[in-house]
Order: sequence, then structure tokens, then C-alpha cells
Amino acid sequence: MQFHHYGYVSGDPRIQPAAGVGLDRPEELPDEVDVLIVGSGPAGMVAAAQLAQFPGVTARLVERRGGRLEIGQADGIQARSVETFQAFGFAERIIAEAYRITEMAFWKPDPENHANIRRAAVTPDDPTGISEFPHLIVNQARVLDYFAEYARNSPGRLVPDYGWEFVGLEVAQPGAGGELPEHPVTVTLERATGVGVGAGDASHAAPLDGELTGERRTVRAKYVVGADGARSRVRESIGAQHVGAQSFHAWGVMDTLAVTDFPDIRTKCSIQSEAGNILLIPREGGQLFRMYVDLGEVPEDDHGAVRRTTLDQVIAKANDILHPYSLDVRDVPWHSVYEVGHRVTDRFDDVPIEEQGTRTPRVFITGDACHTHSAKAGQGMNVSMQDGWNIGWKLGHVLDGRADSSLLETYHSERHVVAAELIAFDREWSRLMATKPEDLGDPAELEEFYVRTFEFPAGFMTQYEPSMIIGSQQHQGLATGFPVGKRFKSAAVERVCDGNPVHLGHHHRADGRWRIYAFADAGLSRADDSALASWAGWLAEASDSPLAAHVPDGGNFDDVFDVKVVYQQPHTEVDLGRVPRVFLPATGPFGLTDYEKVYATDPAHDVFEERGLSRDGVVVVVRPDHYVAQVLPLSATDELAEFFRGALLQR
Repeated sequence: MQFHHYGYVSGDPRIQPAAGVGLDRPEELPDEVDVLIVGSGPAGMVAAAQLAQFPGVTARLVERRGGRLEIGQADGIQARSVETFQAFGFAERIIAEAYRITEMAFWKPDPENHANIRRAAVTPDDPTGISEFPHLIVNQARVLDYFAEYARNSPGRLVPDYGWEFVGLEVAQPGAGGELPEHPVTVTLERATGVGVGAGDASHAAPLDGELTGERRTVRAKYVVGADGARSRVRESIGAQHVGAQSFHAWGVMDTLAVTDFPDIRTKCSIQSEAGNILLIPREGGQLFRMYVDLGEVPEDDHGAVRRTTLDQVIAKANDILHPYSLDVRDVPWHSVYEVGHRVTDRFDDVPIEEQGTRTPRVFITGDACHTHSAKAGQGMNVSMQDGWNIGWKLGHVLDGRADSSLLETYHSERHVVAAELIAFDREWSRLMATKPEDLGDPAELEEFYVRTFEFPAGFMTQYEPSMIIGSQQHQGLATGFPVGKRFKSAAVERVCDGNPVHLGHHHRADGRWRIYAFADAGLSRADDSALASWAGWLAEASDSPLAAHVPDGGNFDDVFDVKVVYQQPHTEVDLGRVPRVFLPATGPFGLTDYEKVYATDPAHDVFEERGLSRDGVVVVVRPDHYVAQVLPLSATDELAEFFRGALLQR
């Protein structure tokens, strides 16, 4: 953690100096804002946390509840999300309080007595070590707390505006000359009282408590982000259509404190029996666990009657499924009944499909507002957070003048594909979970599917297609372990200045900057015969370099680009005095040297070997949200300059 840039810090280093709109932030919701976020669920809070890093952007978040969420319905945290937590500075703290999933047990009917269940298999949760971070279980409310803290401590000092209900919005049409008002989206809000406790999970969102007072007001915005859940009014306001249907299969879910003789009560389990199925999820804190209890098929004319299933009935069903084991329930902090639904919205912004590419989107929908599915694959909160991060940094770049507004069109094109893939995965997982083993082609099909597809629910199958911010795969062979379009998989290296072993990706904070990683050729010389030295000289001095083209006059390039080098040699063989100065930038008002951008190979974990990196050197460009944008040889300076000309504006 670096925090003495602006002078000695004796207090909490996580509190960044206020800047821009954070210096004199009004408590009351202003009449005009750059971005209005509707809803403080995972997608909304991540977008707010990211935008708080752009002190020149006025962003506000409105939420109907009167305060923080108290009981969240989502709880599964995939490894990709923990990587995201690292970028927002709280991975270590949330890991300490969470339950960690390391394996999954599969229980099936006992072949000798089908009325009983027995353990059939235990599979590792991450069989290939796809991430250095674990798979966690922790209450959604705590996740939101951490993002809220980050937003509050960021330069923009963003805090939610509680007690405002979204009523509707209108987007202004271009005038006779084709011009739009500066704040073209007019949002109507109504004051709400009371505090709701439901979070609005993917399939069983509960209406929030609280009454509307009748007090209305309007806020004009340049952009609106709808993060207002499965029953999104923002989605309705832009005429987007939720496409999909119920599966007519119901589940009871309960967070439970109980005494039981079931031996795997602290292990994630899929339990299939003659009486139905259970998905068991141990919760944080050592005692709490969640059960998704199969309530069976629902007639098409049920009209929601299954949702009146009582808690006692759900508990009785759970005991039937667990036989010969029993469950003595002592407390249930939260429970619900829901029917599985698989839906994805036809578009994720306000531009009709037939008009895409003809005008700039002004309203975006995220999270449950644009994709709903079952909760059993643990994807709702995780995918929603990536939605929020994706649109957050893009809005920040457009509003502070780094990128053209056409960047915002990539939100729909990138995230809609991810949502469609999620729905397809979840539909198959839900089908297998609800099918008796004897009705499957292979009784082991469920656990085999779980192992075979683990990369998808872990959050690592996403691969964005080429666009203005994703380059081609022409040079992918130079860095096979960093696929273009996929998330940057961190690797162990050694920091040269102090010899500390670190993970390269853990220094990638959610600060809106692009990362440029230069993996050096074999030479250590600063002379012209070193490919790295030649590349570094061009980057620092050439007029067509991204540092010259996209950094404002008088600005510090380190505010826009985080440029790092990784040498092939051990850190003891790298002389900081011979490292090109572009890797040792000045930072802060005192012009202090940042020594934490120069790395060397960890002898025990050769990053060049582990990530398939060319020994002739290679450049890896990474977007602000961790995704690899381009892979190029050190000699391809023209291609690097061309890529950034497409992604960023000239300054």
C-alpha cells in the first residue's frame, strides 16, 4: 500500500485525500449530476465506488431504503470477485470473515436402501488453481459495506442518498440542429420512509418496506445507471424487454442455525434423494448455513401459490430429503420461496437495437435489472459486480475527457453476451440439480458437470471480442497465459527495490488507469541494443507515444497509465540505477520516485514460464477492469500507439 505521496500520513491510509467534487460535496441531492445511479445493490455500489475515483465527475446514488442493507439474499463470492475486491482494497479483510469453499460433496440415494442418502463423491472446488484467491461465502450486506467504505474514502467522497424512490425518467430528443441539452436525462424521484431489509436477489426479490410520502423532485443527469433489481423501473422506463420464462420448479431457501447429525453440515453439498434435492451452503461465522430445498414441479396454473409454502413445510421437506439424518432447526434469520426464472433483457441501454451505433446511450441497466436466474450457481452478485465495474470506468473515462462517448456502446456489446452465457449455464445447472440421479444418463453427471465447468462459475470464462478497447490476437503466441479479452491472471514476481515477493496483479487498483506491462528481453543494458530500452525510450520521448498523445499538457502520465517492467533475472541482478526512467516515475506534489513498478522473476515461480511469455520480450496492455486488451512485441510501437488512438482521445 502506497500513501505518503502528498506528505506524511499518520491516520488510516485507506482514506484518500478528497479532491474535485469531494472537497465540498453537498449533503442534499443536487439538481444536476453527471451520473445518477439508481439502486445500491452490488452493481450500483461497484459503479459508485469506481466513479468516486474520478474527482471531476459528479456521481450520486439514490436508494429507496432508509439506510444500509441489513440482510442480503446473495452470499456466494467467486474467485473473480475476490480479485475485484483486491482492486478495491479489501480482499484480505473480507477473506478473514468469510467462509472458504475448498471442496464440494455429492450425496445420493444409498444403492442398498434408496430411502437413505450416502456420500458418493467429493470434488475439489478449484482443481487447477485458476486463481490465487479463494471461493468464499459472505453476506451480501457486508460486501456492500466494503464498497460503500471505498466510495466514501475515495477522492469523490461518494455516499448513498437514502430514502429516494425512482419513479421514472425521460431522455431528451435532439433539437432541430441535432444538439442535446447538457443533462438530457430527467429523472423523477419520490421521497420514501422506512427501511427495507430485502436485497432483491436474481429470482426472488422481495418488495422493500417503507412508505412513499408524495414529495417529488427531479434530477437532471448526463447519464443514468439502473441497478434497481429484477423489477427494475429503470428498465421499464427505457422500454427494454425481459426475455425468458419460469421453469416451473420451486425451491425453499433458508439461512439456518440448527443441530444435526448430518456429517457434512460444514461442507458445500449437493444432496439428491428419493424425496428431492438440497443444495447446502455453509455460511460465515462457523454455525450458520443455507439450504436450498427442492419443492418440486409447479403447475403452470399455480399463479404463485407455491410461494405461500410455510417455513415449517420447508423444514419438514429438508428432513425428508436428509433421511436417515435429521435437522433440528433452532433459528431461521431469513427464508423465502421462489420459482426458478431464466431471463435476459434484450438490450442493456436505452438505444433500441435497430438504432445501435447511431447515437450515444444515456441510460444503462445492470445486474438483476438485465439478467435473472437461479441463485444456486452463485452467480447473481458476482456477474452484477462486473456489470457495475464495466460501466463505471467507462463513464469515468468519457466524463473526464479521456475517451470518446462511443466507448459507452461497448457496455451492451460486452455484458449482454456474458449474461446470455450465464443464463445457458444456469439453466443446465438447475436442470441437473432438480433431476434424480436415476433419471440422468450417467448418475455421476452432476458432479462431472461441476468439475468440467468450474471455470465458468468461478468467473473466468468471460472473453471479450475485439473492439475499440480489445485488440486482435495476432501476437497471442508471445503471451499464451494472458489471453486477449480475458482477465489478467496475476503471477508471483519479486519487487526489485526491496526483494519482496508479490503478486503482479495485486498492485492493479480500481483507480481508472490503464496498465502497460513490459516483460523484458534477456538483456539488462540500458543501451540501444536492448529491446526493452529501445521500447522504453520511445514510450517516454516519442511524439506518437501514448504518454505524449493521451496525457494532458502539464499532467503526470502516471495518472493515466501505470507502466511496469518485469525482468527475466532475479531481483539481485537488476540495478535500479540502470532501469529506464519511465519505470521510475515521479509521483505527488513532491515529485517522489515510485519504486514499485520494477519487478523481477521469482526463481520459484518463473512468470515467463508460467504465463508462456516470449523470452524476446512482450508488452501486455490491461484495461482498468483487469481485462487483457492487447499483446504486442516490444518492437510493435506503431501498433501500440494505434491501439490507444482507438481507445483514448488525444489530449
